[in-house]
Amino acid sequence: MKILVDVGHPAHVHFFKNVIRNLENKGHEIKITARDKEVTLKLLDAYGFKYECRGKGYTGITGKIRGIFEMDYNLYKTARKFKPDILTGIHNPYVAHVGKLLRKRSITFTDTEHAKLANILTFPFTDLICTPACFRDDLGKKHIKYNGYHELSYLHPNYFKPDPDVLDELHLSKDDKFIVMRFVSWDASHDIGHGGFTIEAKLKAVDELKKYGKLFITSETPLPKELEKYRLNISPEKIHDLLHYAALYIGEGATTATEAAILGTPSIYISSLVNTMGNFDELEKKYGLVYLFTEPEDALNKAKVILTDKNIKNKWGLKREKLLKDKIDVTSFITELIINFKI
Repeated sequence: MKILVDVGHPAHVHFFKNVIRNLENKGHEIKITARDKEVTLKLLDAYGFKYECRGKGYTGITGKIRGIFEMDYNLYKTARKFKPDILTGIHNPYVAHVGKLLRKRSITFTDTEHAKLANILTFPFTDLICTPACFRDDLGKKHIKYNGYHELSYLHPNYFKPDPDVLDELHLSKDDKFIVMRFVSWDASHDIGHGGFTIEAKLKAVDELKKYGKLFITSETPLPKELEKYRLNISPEKIHDLLHYAALYIGEGATTATEAAILGTPSIYISSLVNTMGNFDELEKKYGLVYLFTEPEDALNKAKVILTDKNIKNKWGLKREKLLKDKIDVTSFITELIINFKI
């Protein structure tokens, strides 16, 4: 079977990487197309995947509307030549549109309820919508749910083993306390109009948190010059190793907040989007692995409490074990879903 996988974000590379390997090992032919966003292409290179870049995309509503037609056209050209049996992607209107144009089946994965524009552009055209079981919405007959999270497709212990070499790269030891922060651009279609830290709040948070340990910042946007010295500089495929060993994650990145929680690292998510996503409801209320705040000041106060608890990582490790016992092997589920999907 020939399968086209389109990735539009670094997290999508992680989501599909083990699935792609499974499918190839079973004899299926995979074509990867990718958007040049942040470190997406660097990750594909690091994992040894061959791919075709479909462009960079655009920001703002007007730019994104223009981008839909351009990306649809670019993907259509590639898909028509490759002749896939199935196309798949994460919340991906281009896959859905091109699949419909070519009269080929498409599978859409999503875990983002509030992405209303992408929903409107994608769901009517795709053949199957696959979400975590905690997804709040019922999307009808073509909607199926699984008992897991996107991030478990690459952070489940069947696939992820933390590499301590990342600590050496940053001149750290396993006993060093350090904090990972993330700031996002808020230019995704589902993020427009929302926010987290102001510039002043970023400066205050760094000034307070650096008292508790070393600080590393990842950011989609330029940092204030005072914070540039904290910018994390490691190969992008090593971020999950770092998160595993961190004392705390705090930031605006929703995916990174989920990743840290699943890895057993205390996680604080700051965003005006709090209380819009089912995965965070479950991670907070059922498993106690993440804290959700709309106000940076409240988040900072919680961070200080976490960072003064000497037993916090052990506590989070136990919570993580409970989560893993409850959840499925998401990679195996996705692999079998694609293979058994009726063409």
